Amino acid sequence: MSALTFTLKTAPQQSIDCRALTPDSLNGKSIDEIGAIKLGSGKSALRVSDVFEISGRDSQQLVFKNTGSRLDYIGANMASGSITIEGDAGAYLGSGMKNGTILCKGNATAFAACSMRGGLLTINGNAGDFLGAGSEGLRKGMLGGTVIVKGNTGDRTGDQMRRGLILIEGNTGDYCGSRMIAGTIGVLGNTGAYTGFNMHRGTLLLKKQPQLHATMQDCGTHTLPFLNLLFKSFSNYDSNFNKLNNQRVQRFVGDTAYNGNGEILVLSD
Repeated sequence: MSALTFTLKTAPQQSIDCRALTPDSLNGKSIDEIGAIKLGSGKSALRVSDVFEISGRDSQQLVFKNTGSRLDYIGANMASGSITIEGDAGAYLGSGMKNGTILCKGNATAFAACSMRGGLLTINGNAGDFLGAGSEGLRKGMLGGTVIVKGNTGDRTGDQMRRGLILIEGNTGDYCGSRMIAGTIGVLGNTGAYTGFNMHRGTLLLKKQPQLHATMQDCGTHTLPFLNLLFKSFSNYDSNFNKLNNQRVQRFVGDTAYNGNGEILVLSD
């Protein structure tokens, strides 16, 4: 059975809320029923059939084609199945995701994986600000699951993150890991200013020396055998983090301005 495929007819003038198009919400629906679903766009409500060409039948495998940055909330709150995006995605990609897999072959804008609880989100391009953070007005960021970004991310990656794993193969913007409660963020590229700002707990695993503020305390160089277990867990994912094997790190703790006990581990060359 072929995947249920949504091909965007024309580039929208306004953002379109696609949260209604998930494997669990479309399960058991006919093509006509799916086409009649209304999607919010500004003050209007658009029928799915007016926005997308619909083909295929397997609602547990969704494919979005000809996409762009104005398709928001793709995969939001999904609890099963898979979604493949053959292009860019808008804001809130995988927001509140509970299970399943999302593969975005292009870039994603702000708030990807915000308040995510489970599953696997892979972005082959870049991600915008507030990846894995809490959405506006919420004090809880990512609560579980795994996010892999092959490119770069914007500011406030992992802001208020509470659980889960974020692996970034490129660079991050400023305030990576800010207000972090728990979880792990790995970065192979450069990090911006104020890395770990107001960090409470959790771990930042970095390949390059970060720009740290005065209240992150240098605890010296250590060999940490537990990293071998962490590195083995990375073998489950298609990522350059599979190549890490050095247990020697420079360790920083903080943010002491917040009486924090988070740690930043910088891998030795």
